[in-house]
Amino acid sequence: MKAIIEVARRGSAVRSARAQLAASQRGVPADFRLSFESARALFSELTPARVDLLDTLRRVGPCSVYSLAKAAERNYSNVHTDINRLEELGLVERTEDNQVSVPYESVQILVPLSQVA
Repeated sequence: MKAIIEVARRGSAVRSARAQLAASQRGVPADFRLSFESARALFSELTPARVDLLDTLRRVGPCSVYSLAKAAERNYSNVHTDINRLEELGLVERTEDNQVSVPYESVQILVPLSQVA
């Protein structure tokens, strides 16, 4: 399963959610979709530092936020803040023993250069 992050027109998020629900009801694992209304909104949430964290976390596997901060060579407080936001967005999961992981094989970011109405 992969995460698809995209810039999409208003209302397309509802269509994506319906498609995900229908696929899960059929027992087909659906890709996770996260939509933003603009590239500005997308990149304010998915900063380069957060994308790097996703990459580092995917590479090292499930670990504590402290271990992730050390692996990423970043300040613990900043990594903690970024991981909390990535978890809110659904891109990171936390286990019962407080380890974090990326539950996706890949993350795709789609930004169209122009949108047709």
